[in-house]
Amino acid sequence: MAGHSQFKNIMHKKGKQDALRSKIFGKLAREITVAAKMGMPDPAMNPRLRLACIAARAENMPKDNIERAIKKATGGDAESFDEVRYEGRAPGGGAIIVEALTDNRNRTAGEVRSFFTKAGGEMTATGAVAFMFDHVGSIEYDAKVASDDQMMEAAIDAGADDVVSTADGHEIITSMEGFAEVSKALEAKFGEARKAKLIWRPQTTNMLDDEAGEKALKLLGALEDNDDVQNVYTNFEISDALMQKMGG
Repeated sequence: MAGHSQFKNIMHKKGKQDALRSKIFGKLAREITVAAKMGMPDPAMNPRLRLACIAARAENMPKDNIERAIKKATGGDAESFDEVRYEGRAPGGGAIIVEALTDNRNRTAGEVRSFFTKAGGEMTATGAVAFMFDHVGSIEYDAKVASDDQMMEAAIDAGADDVVSTADGHEIITSMEGFAEVSKALEAKFGEARKAKLIWRPQTTNMLDDEAGEKALKLLGALEDNDDVQNVYTNFEISDALMQKMGG
């Protein structure tokens, strides 16, 4: 959906698929290790780790890589990462939320700030733009799993807040508090989701003009290239024509 699916749209247009694949796997492995270190190293007993493994499988991350990332959490050499959220304004005024896992807060904050500054944006204080988003659970299933009506009925029964069904699939939106319970109920009915995670969902979105959009795309690309950055969420959209131009 617009606002929180920018990552693949941008990164897949940058070429060098092997390098991209390695970067994605690196970010996924870091989340798996952190999740396993914070709780039980068993996905069945650790909801966050389970969701991290689902995300990894959705990107076709090899099973050996997943198991290695889990084992790393129980080893004595496992790095210690902090979860940090940064907020800022993109060129054109759009809002951006950046989630990172870092072993050096000063380094990551400096790098993120420089990305905003170089692009003509501004890193703001925490909370300055978050109020424009809802922090919710997002669960995705392929369209073939169920009809729109079947998914809507099942989601309502499970306690979900909303369902958006398109030709690409179903996205079920839940509250943060109900996320685990809804995920479990839908999995019992439809099997494992293709994606399931907490996201920052924009309350409204606006289209940037091409000049601001070009600068914003460069900013998003720089953020996603950073090894510490895990997720980037926005409340703006960029025209398909500009996306194709920047990717070409």
